[in-house]
Amino acid sequence: MGKNKLARWNELGSFPNVIQPSIIDVVETSGTENITDTRFPSGNIKVKDHPVKGNWNNTIFCNSNPLVLELGCGRGEYTIGLSRKYPEKNFVGVDIKGARLWRGAKTSNQENLKNAAFLRTRIEFISSFFAENEVNEIWITFPDPHPGARNSNKRLTSPWYLNSYKHFLREDSIIHLKTDNTELFSYTEKIVRKNDLKLLHCTSDLYSQKDLDDILSIKTHYEQIFLRTGMKICYLSFIMKKHDNISD
Repeated sequence: MGKNKLARWNELGSFPNVIQPSIIDVVETSGTENITDTRFPSGNIKVKDHPVKGNWNNTIFCNSNPLVLELGCGRGEYTIGLSRKYPEKNFVGVDIKGARLWRGAKTSNQENLKNAAFLRTRIEFISSFFAENEVNEIWITFPDPHPGARNSNKRLTSPWYLNSYKHFLREDSIIHLKTDNTELFSYTEKIVRKNDLKLLHCTSDLYSQKDLDDILSIKTHYEQIFLRTGMKICYLSFIMKKHDNISD
């Protein structure tokens, strides 16, 4: 590990608004599973609750404001951007890569953003950290598209993931997806329409839209790179049904 990366890891652990559980804190094991290399859910791997579950507003934010997640947040540009624009809401950026997460956590601490926090974990374990009806909204910004039909179950908008989100989402919560990948965009739209979810916005060229909502003007590091190369940005948002099973 490089010296700068090591320094970031050490600093990340000192930030009061960052939660970094070890994998054994959230996974029940018999000692025989290779949980590092196995994608959850698989075999007999089961998650267990982390102490923060159900307690984000009480112990992390110390208020009763709505809670919004950014899944696969990378450097946390959306988490930071949203927390600046909406001080009346709380935001949690979730990602497994600490070196990226460090940037968002560093910025939020420098700016004293009391409504921004970060969770370093795999999205597969997300149900360990959020209780029923604890979350109001989800942003999925430029996730790994996992191209090819064989990898579709790994996408953060696949039925398995959507069904896991609905357990901690409030009724009629909104899920947003921003991506440069047309395959992921089309796949997600298909899932939404097949399951009769209410599609709020759907465009394969976001920045060609007139009167663009200010909330969509936040640009991640990778989004800016994509735009400089002339790529189109896709966006859709939809309302989740809490009690129906999502299928593909």
